Parts: sequence; C-alpha cells; structure tokens
Amino acid sequence: MPHSLSYDEADHDARRARQWLAGQARGAEESRPQLLELGAAMTALAAAAAERDPVAVAPEPVGSDPGRSADESGVVKPLPPRLFTRHETNAEMRWEAMAGQGHVVPTDRFFVRNHTCTPVVDPGTWRLSLFGDGLRSAPTRDRPVEFGYDDLRRLPAERVTALIECAGNGRRFFAGQQDRPAPGVAWGLGGVGVAHWRGVRLSEVLRLAGLTGAAVDVMPEGLDPEYVTGGVNLGRVRRPLPVGKTLDDVLLAYEMNGEPLPPDHGFPVRVVVPGWIGISSIKWVGPVEVSTVPLFSPWNTQLYRMFGPDRPAGGAELGAQSVKSAFELPWDARVPAGAEVLLRGRSWSGAGPIRSVQVRTGDDDWRPAELVAADAGGPWQRWTARWRPAGPGPVTLRARATDVTGAGQPDRARPNDLGYLFDGVVRHPVTVC
Repeated sequence: MPHSLSYDEADHDARRARQWLAGQARGAEESRPQLLELGAAMTALAAAAAERDPVAVAPEPVGSDPGRSADESGVVKPLPPRLFTRHETNAEMRWEAMAGQGHVVPTDRFFVRNHTCTPVVDPGTWRLSLFGDGLRSAPTRDRPVEFGYDDLRRLPAERVTALIECAGNGRRFFAGQQDRPAPGVAWGLGGVGVAHWRGVRLSEVLRLAGLTGAAVDVMPEGLDPEYVTGGVNLGRVRRPLPVGKTLDDVLLAYEMNGEPLPPDHGFPVRVVVPGWIGISSIKWVGPVEVSTVPLFSPWNTQLYRMFGPDRPAGGAELGAQSVKSAFELPWDARVPAGAEVLLRGRSWSGAGPIRSVQVRTGDDDWRPAELVAADAGGPWQRWTARWRPAGPGPVTLRARATDVTGAGQPDRARPNDLGYLFDGVVRHPVTVC
C-alpha cells in the first residue's frame, strides 16, 4: 500500500489516540496502565497548580567534550538576564531582546526547552540509527542502519526558515489573566523562535535506509537523559510522526543560522518539523524507529494532550499551534508622555501565515497595525503601530492577530489542565511617565 500523504497534526494525533485507547498501537497493552496512572498524577498536579516541572533524572551525558559542559542549570550557553528569563533547565527569550533584530532570532537569544538537561554529544561517535519493520530487511534496534555525522553532511543539503514553539508557550497567562494555573514551565510568550535551519531531508535518509510502502509511523528519539515524572520513568524524549509528514518537509538539521548547531539546540543533529508543536522537533536525535503499525509514546498520549473540563476522557489532540502576538517591549516598560512611540511586535500561527494584526492602547478602540511586507507568507509576521500617550499613568497594551485560515485570538483562552496552546489576548502593562 502506498504511503498516505495525510499529515495534518490534529488528524494524526486524534487517530493515534483512538488506536492507543483501543490497545492497537505497538506496546499499548503493556504500557497503558502505567500511563493512565501517570495521567492521574498529572491531573493531580494540575489541581495543585504546581508552578514547576516534575522531577527529572539526569544520568551521565552522552560522549564527552572537555571544552563544553552544561552549567548547574543544565544549559551550556550563557543566559544573561538581559536576554533570558530562566525557568530551571529552560530559558525564555525576553521579547525586548528582539527589538531592532531582523526576521530570525539570533542564536544567542533563542529560547531553550529541556526536559532534563543539555547532553554533550561527541560527533565523532554519534550515529543516526534507523530500525524497524518499515525498512527493508527490518533492521533491529541492536543492529540498525546507521549514518555518521560526516555521512549526513555529504548528502544533498537544504535550508528552511522555520518557527519552533513550545506547546506551553503562554502558560503563565492561564494563571495571571484567567485564574486557572497549570503545572509545568511558566512560560510568558518567549518560548518561540524562528531560525534558518540547514541539513538533509529526513525523506532522503529514509530512502537510503530502505523505506517500504508499508511504513506508517516514524519515531525519532533524543539522546538527552531519561525523564521521570509522577514516579514513572518515561525514558528518553520521543514522539511519532506520520510517514507522510516525514516525506514532505521534515529536516535533519545540523546548522542553525549558518553555524553548527549549538549543544542546547540539538548538536550534532536535531529534527525540525515545520508547523508542528515543538516537542515534535526532537533535539540530539539518535535512534529512529520506522514502523508498519502505529507508534505511541508518553509524549503523544499522556503529555502534550488537552485534558480537563469538556475534553474527552483520553484527552484531546493539540492540533496546530495557536495564534499569538507579542510586543517587542519589556514587561512593565516605562514610556514618555506626550511623545510618539513606535510600538513593534510579532504575530504567528501554526495554521498558516498571519493575515492581519490589530493593537489597542489602553481604552482606545482596536486599530490595524502596519505589517512588514517582507514577512508576508513567512512563519511569523513583524508589525508596527504608532501611539502618542496622552498623560502619565498605567496603560495596558493589547495585540491580536488573524491568520489566513481565519483563526484569531479571543479575549480569554479555553483552559486545559496542562496549560497548552494559550491563544488569548495578552495584557501587556506599561507606565506612561
């Protein structure tokens, strides 16, 4: 049977969830009780509104490099406070750090999302290891088809400009604006970034490895330390992709913004999955399973799903990233009274390019922002709006966008227990002085 080219994220997640709940996914029967127990633990965490990630286990890093190592936070690169807000092993980009920057986020201020800590991987011994019955001769995990770092760099290279965003980006506004706190990293809006990625298409590697027409799922796995939550060891981060998506636009990236990938962003090789939630873009990729039956992992069954009131018992799929807008301005910024201020910001959506943006300054009516023409059709849209504050005092700035599908930003986001896909209008406070 030929490969299906249906690779809509919400459709794929919904189909796999039904198969998992029915015990039809590989390993589902053995792992379902454990994962359901984990689901109960995550719901309890949500009820308690814990403002941190559950405990993670961090064994020894893979390989060694005496010139680089993660600091006590589990991150390698410097995290100066002027560029980042730190959340334990994660680092959120400050939006004011993008003021005056171009379309892409410079690598030094690109956000860091770690489930455990950044591993230090030796590219000389690193291998991309493909296995599973979706490949000719069905190589096993112990005897896979392997590609080294230099092997990948000899293959035809492509460059894509793509946005990567954590599914929990904006989570803190469920608590701060809607009185519905959720567990996990309390991201503002800085868990997102656009970069130039260069590497080889995953489809090319699958072809060389012997992809068969019977393959349905491909599951990359990271080399970061195993993750433990709710007393359950979930293993290394992994999440399946439909084979149709892998044949379309998924990249095995080894460069970011024209330089080799930094350790925190997946060195030596990471997956980049344009348009899908960030967890799909596995960093430090090593093993890749190619299967003729549906695959699942905790990262598409009990984590990264929508649980809560008015949601199905097994949770709802995440779907595309929601529409968001952010001002390139410090939180609680001070702006001069009586002078014209040029407000700058960016809007984005996982469903397609941004069509329009509106801003509101205080109690004024919504009015259109001016879009930067060069960004039209891209992964996010820069915009500007002129504002002359009338007098001193606190003012709330708001921005909202609409994408080409008609999706927009409501005043309030629909809540879910784990705080994913916040799409509400963010109230950005400033003081006129």
